Formats: sequence, structure tokens, C-alpha cells
Amino acid sequence: MLKNYSHHLKSASNHTAIQLKSFARVKQKRHRHSLIKVLNNGLICFSVGIAFGLPQGVLAEPAPTAGIPAGNTIHAYDISPGSLETALNKFAKQSGVNVSFDLAEVKGMTAQELKGSFTVQAGLDRLLGGTGLEPVAQAGGYVITNPATTVNQPAILPSVNVIAQTITGPTDGYMATKSYSATRTDTPLRDVPQSITVVTQELIKDQTIQNMGEVVRYVPGVGISQGEGNRDAVIFRGNNSTGDFYVDGLRDDVQYFRDIYNIDRVEVLKGSNGMIFGRGGAGGVINRVTKEAGWTPVTEISAQYGSFSHKRVTVDIGRAINEVAAFRLNAMYEHSNSFRNGVDIERGGVSPTLTLKPGAQTKIVVGGEYFTDNRVGDRGIPSFGGRPADTHRSTFFGDPNRSPNSVNVWALNSLVEHAFDNGLTVRNRTRYASYDKFYQNVFASGQATALSAAGTVNVQAYNDATQRDNIFNQTDFLYALNTGPIKHEFMAGVEYGRQVTDNFRNNGYFNNNFTNAGRTSSVAFFNPISLTPLTFRPDPTGAASGGSATANNHGVVEVVGVYLQDQITLHPQLKAVLGIRYDNFDLRFRNNNTGQLLHTNDGLISPRAGLIYKPIEMVSIYGNYSLSYVPRAGDQLTSLTLTNAALKPEQFMNLELGAKWDIRPDLALTAALYQLERNNVIAPVPNVPTQTMLVDGQRARGAEIGLMGRITPQWSVMGGYAYTDAEITRAITGAQAGAVVAQVPKHTFSMWNRYDFAPWLGLGLGVIHRSSMYAALDNTVLLPGFTRLDSAMFLRLNKTLRVQANIENIADIEYVASAHNNNNILPGAPRIYRLTVIANF
Repeated sequence: MLKNYSHHLKSASNHTAIQLKSFARVKQKRHRHSLIKVLNNGLICFSVGIAFGLPQGVLAEPAPTAGIPAGNTIHAYDISPGSLETALNKFAKQSGVNVSFDLAEVKGMTAQELKGSFTVQAGLDRLLGGTGLEPVAQAGGYVITNPATTVNQPAILPSVNVIAQTITGPTDGYMATKSYSATRTDTPLRDVPQSITVVTQELIKDQTIQNMGEVVRYVPGVGISQGEGNRDAVIFRGNNSTGDFYVDGLRDDVQYFRDIYNIDRVEVLKGSNGMIFGRGGAGGVINRVTKEAGWTPVTEISAQYGSFSHKRVTVDIGRAINEVAAFRLNAMYEHSNSFRNGVDIERGGVSPTLTLKPGAQTKIVVGGEYFTDNRVGDRGIPSFGGRPADTHRSTFFGDPNRSPNSVNVWALNSLVEHAFDNGLTVRNRTRYASYDKFYQNVFASGQATALSAAGTVNVQAYNDATQRDNIFNQTDFLYALNTGPIKHEFMAGVEYGRQVTDNFRNNGYFNNNFTNAGRTSSVAFFNPISLTPLTFRPDPTGAASGGSATANNHGVVEVVGVYLQDQITLHPQLKAVLGIRYDNFDLRFRNNNTGQLLHTNDGLISPRAGLIYKPIEMVSIYGNYSLSYVPRAGDQLTSLTLTNAALKPEQFMNLELGAKWDIRPDLALTAALYQLERNNVIAPVPNVPTQTMLVDGQRARGAEIGLMGRITPQWSVMGGYAYTDAEITRAITGAQAGAVVAQVPKHTFSMWNRYDFAPWLGLGLGVIHRSSMYAALDNTVLLPGFTRLDSAMFLRLNKTLRVQANIENIADIEYVASAHNNNNILPGAPRIYRLTVIANF
């Protein structure tokens, strides 16, 4: 019985200690049911004023959307006249609001009919008409009282203390229960017909996650690419992307390495996501959900020191200004060296937010960020004989002293949300961001000629500068409606985006030889640092040089998108998600080298159709179909040429069949089978190498299994297995039919475990396995598979202070972490230590 009440406790929305008095004033009777949650040093006291084994009088369903009081939210009801007890239970289930009542008081009473759409308060008033009972609003729910018998003296209730972790928002430990970005509505994850993995705040802290590569290492079906040592590049189901990154559902697509110091959780949505996110989203997207100012005090300061002089400090401070306003400030600074010779990193960020609630139905959040990242661009080692070259993992090929990378990001964000009395909710998000990025690299451009003293490696160099200003405005309209027995949850919206990009590239010329031959130099394999004089300048012809064009482009993109989605409850066991989006993608592009003007205008229609069958409430079986597009300008909108300007955008179609099972409220198992097809790929015309055509050129088929949550109250897990069969189905530019897609292993397995032996002591153990994969589409260089172990120890010294030690690659194995092509292969790090001290005030 204790476990049952623990379940209700975890499902209910948080109460504060103030509610204790309010609940206690409800008249005490033999069969009273009450749920009281008191926050006290991370523990929850659960008071039950009944004998164990009596019928339940409280239904604890998921809390309403954050920022919208339960009493002002419109819900659709279908409750016939009859037993008041039964009617109240149905009301709680259909509204998702906690309703507490005394079984003795409602026994024998009859409820009025309630059919149609009402606010919670109005619905309860109608349901209780003629009974003499009244609903009394409490934070997180309602208590049904009898004014004629209720007294003001607090009842003395026997207490049972249940130790559990406080649940805040849509996550519980390592498990997520909701993802607002998947449908832009308050929907449980098991009711979303799509494979989604959420990296929660608790997992971020336990693994000391600091970047995108660390975010996805325990996410089934998602891998990391090298990104030429200057950007995040993620591989979703065989599709490499540098542009499918979002912040609170809005695009953040410039190429740089992101930090997550100000992030509450990271949502990884797999499959085509065009209907929700617009262009891109071909194989998946990553959405970072930022930390938000609230009325719960937050003060956390952490200091970290680790191998290779790793030093990092973070600050998270949040306070209520008054009942209407609250603020939060997140900040970070890091300065670290690397196991790679000559490589270091220095970065910092500050992100303030302010939340306003001028009324019970309105929420306003404004925030900003300044972020800077300065590091050495590292493109790894070359290959030899179809394998990574046999050299020490710390060896740098090229010149680290002439490979600086820097980015500065300024961003402003806002959210305005209002719930109208008629049940309509309007939500508007705006993001303005300015990015200033520069990177330069001297790197290995060819394989080693021989592993001997006489062996050499070719090197090349270039630099690239990008300035981009983004503004995106997104407005959603949410409305629930009943049409007979069928329930609808509509989401309609419009999005406007404008992106202005200036991109400039210089080639590197050795020894002032400004010809194609001067673009390449060589270094000795056993002494691979290039000291040859180097000059960076545009190609004299303004055209291709050494296989790369010197870019000097100005591009303006304007996107207008409209979309409509209906989440339909056809039957309590059968739901559907139907949506469609139209984007007008307009790109005006100027090649400043040649003066050439290009203009493309694409109309992108992205449908989505999902069906969910629920044999029982905690299990869902789903099927899903979705489409997404990538315009010819590519992920970064800079690759448009006269030859491809008139070609159709690439199309990505995802078919998925899956199942989700919430084994317990804090443990979830997911599984998915999928097929992702990439169409309209550029391919050479057979026997006419100067001409190209579009073909259906790539297909990925796979299976994914994920497990996250608590196996026992002490044992938490997160990870899973993925099988991916990604191949080129028809000859395309750079690959023959039957080739395996680059950097996509067939098998990956990862599982992170944390076990708490005592409230003050916990241990973590993780395993990551990846089978072999090819570095490039030509399938000539094979990157061997590996198995890596990680561990951690968690020690709480007192209420304020805790210490955490993390060790990555315990066995100190040698492995390949990622690659960009056959000769840009990044070795994995040796055994790495991190010690973190965290103070909470």
C-alpha cells in the first residue's frame, strides 16, 4: 500500500509546506484521504490519514501545463449522472487535476451530468450541484469540502514518512515523463508516436556532461562526428547534421561547440521532424531546454578540476523578487588543456533570465546569453593502409599554433503565454541571436605514405569566417475540443524566420606559392608539425583551388511557416496525432567573388501521421510517418551554386513502429523499428560525368531499445542498444551503390548505472560499446570498434556540500572517438579524472 501512495506522490504536482495547514483543516473522518507533500532537504513527507488498505479517494494525474493554473484551464468532459464518487474519479482523470475528497461524505450522493468543455472550477461546481459540497482550490488540486460540517481546527493526522526524490517539472531522476517540444503540447512521452531520449538534469550532473558529444554518448541510435575540430556534428540514424540544433524549440544552427551550463535538459528527437521544426530535422534534432527563473530559491556553485589541467567553475543562482517576478543567473568559466599536443580550450558564458506572472493566466519569460569559446582546432590523425595511422594518440598533425578557433554568441529570448477563459492558450516565443565565428586550421589532408622515418603526410590549411544574425518568431494556438465521444487537442501556429549570413574563406599557401601546388605541403610522419611559412589569402581566380572554393558569400533567408496539428483521442485506448506544415523557404545568395546572384524559393510540405494504441494505460504501441526537407543550400545555407540552385530539396521520409512501457512511474522501456530514406540526392549521370541528376540514394534501417529510470529506489539507469544498417542504394556523388554510410556503426550499446548505498554515498558505472565503422563513403578506411568503461563516486558531506569524482575510460584503452574523413580521425582520450565540489545554499 505504501508503494501505491508513493506512486500518487510522484504523479502529483509539488505542494509547498504552506499547504499542510490547508489540507489539515479538512474535517477528519475515518476514511479521509489526503496527500501532503512538504519539501524538506530534498525529502518528501507523505501524510496519510487513513488505515492501510482502504479505497483510494485521490487521483493524482500529471499536473497542468506549467504557468497555467489548473482552475483556469479548459478541459473536455464526458461524465454521465450517477455516483458522485465515480464521477469525481472520472473528473480527476479527464482533467488531469488532483481531487481529494472524503468517501464518507460523498457516499450515496449523485453527481450531475457534465458534458462539454469547462474550466476545472466551473466543471466541479456543475458536477457538485445540489449536493451541498464545494470545491476548495489548493496548490496542485482541489479538496471537496462540506461547509456545514468543516471546522477550522486542524485535525491531528497520523503520519507515514516516505522517502522519495522531489519531482520538478517533466523529469524524475534519469527518466523524463514529458517532452513539450515533440508536439508543443503538454503530452506524456508514452503518448508521442516518436522515439525520444531526454538527457535529464540529474544525468547531466552525475556524468558531468559539458558538451554535445557527452550528451549523446548514452543515447541509442545517435553518434558524434568530428566536425573538423570546430563544431558540433551529430549523426542521427545515418544522417550527419550540423544545423539541427534548437534552444527551447527555436533554431540555433551556426557551427560551433555548445556548452550546457545553462541547460535544464536536452531532448533528442529521432526521425524526420519537419512538421514541428521546419526545414532540416532530417534524421533527428537536438533541443536544449534552458533553465528558467522560478519561485523556488536556487543557489549552487560548483568547482571542477581534472586531468590535463582541466578547470571549470559554474554558478546557478535563482530568487523570487516578489510574488510576480523571479530571476535566475547561470554563469560558467572553463580553461583546460588536452591530451592532444598543443590543444587547449578557454570558454565562458553568462545567462540571466527573468520570469513574470502578472496574472494567474499569464506568464512572461525573458532571458539572454553571452557565450564565448576559444580553442585550438584539432582534426586528428591521418590513415595508413586502410586503418588509422599507428601513432601516439597525442600526436598533432599540422600546426596547433596556427589553428585558432573562436566564436562569440549573443542571444535574446522571450516567452509570452496566456490562457484565455474560453480555453484558448496562446504562446509566443522569440529568439534573436548574433554569431561571430572564425576558425583556421593546418591539418593532415592525405594519408601517411609509409610508417617509417622516411614517411610523409600531406598538409593543407585554410581559414573561414562566418557572421550570422538570426531572428525567429513562433506563435502557437492551443485549444481542446470535444466532438461527441472524440476529443481533440488542436495546435496551430505560424513561424517567421530571417537569417543573414556572411561567409568568407581564405586558402592557405605555403612558401608564397600562390598556385594549386602551393596549397599542399608535407611533414615527416614522426615529426608532423608544419613550420613552413604560410600565407592566407583568397584564390587569385576566385574559383576552385585545390578542391575547395574560396567562399565570399552573402545570403539572406526568409522562412514563413504555418502548421496545424490535431491530437485525437478516438477511444481511451486509441489516439492519433495528425499534422501538416508548409514552409516557404526563400534564399537570396550573392557570390561576391564573381558577382553572381542566385535566388531559390521552395515550398516545403511536411506531413506527420501517428497512431497510438494503449492496451493498458502504461503501455503504448505506435506507428508513425513523417517527412522533412533540406534545401539545396545545405545545413548552413552556404553551399548554393548555379548548378544546384534549381534542384529540388533533399527529402527524408521516416517510417517508425515502436512501443513504450512505463514499467513504473520512474522506470521506462522504449523500443523502435524504423526505415529512413533519403531522396533527391545529387548523382552523376552515367557516362556523362559533367552532368548530375537526382536519385533516391540512401536508406537506413534499424532498431533501438532504451531503458531509463530507477530499477530500484537506489539503482538508476540510462542507456540502450541500437542496430543501424545504413547504405547507399544508388550511386551518388562520392559513393557507389552498396557502400556503407560513413561513421555509422552497425551496433552500439551503452548503459550508465548509479547505485546509492546510503543517502551520503553513491557509485556510478557506465559501459559504451561501438562496433567498427568506415571513416568515409568510399569505405577504404575502417575504424575499429571498442568498449569503454566509465565510473563515478558521489559523496555528500553535509546538507550544503557534496563531492563527486568521475573517471572516464577506466581501462585506458586506445580507440577512435570520431572522424570527419579518411585522414581526419580523432583518437579517444586516455583515462581522464574529474573532481567536482558542489555547494548548495
